[in-house]
Amino acid sequence: MTHNQPNPSGTIGPNAITRIAQALRHQHSETLTQQVFESAGLTEALLEPPTEMVDETWVSALHQALHQHLSPDQAREVSLEAGRLTGDYLLAHRIPKPVQRLLKWLPAGPASRILLTAIQRNAWTFTGSGSLEVRHRPQLQLTLIHTPIPRRLQGERPVCHYYAASFERLFQVLVHPDTRVTEVQCTATGAPACVFQVSWR
Repeated sequence: MTHNQPNPSGTIGPNAITRIAQALRHQHSETLTQQVFESAGLTEALLEPPTEMVDETWVSALHQALHQHLSPDQAREVSLEAGRLTGDYLLAHRIPKPVQRLLKWLPAGPASRILLTAIQRNAWTFTGSGSLEVRHRPQLQLTLIHTPIPRRLQGERPVCHYYAASFERLFQVLVHPDTRVTEVQCTATGAPACVFQVSWR
């Protein structure tokens, strides 16, 4: 099992904010989008989307507001789309094209290990003061500890759809098209950490 070093500054990449706004506007009205961001205290971030790292408390507040204004299923769909959009952004701007070609050429097992090494090296950009642990056997499992999305949420179902969709998008494009990433434990439901199982045929 391997894990990344937490980011002591507690900051997160701006995609965690800007892609939620993009997905909200796509699925709902501008008025509702403004209400969600206003409830989170992030009206300025909606008017002038951040381009630098943001405080992780912004992400916690935004997901809390998302669940206050939308039903659980609606919040899930917004988070899933935002996660996929983040994956697309990383593929377009952060993962070098030669590396992408190599990963697509390799068998799924080696490709996943290389991809996860890169994800762990940059995990501080989405875990903030939390951390990511990777376990390859007996089944590929990603564990997020003390990350911002579920921090202010409580419920009966997992809520970290943004993370699951981001991971799934990267794996589907670079490792295996049939990859599925499923959150099987979530701190929002009382679990000690958020656990994601990754599988493909």
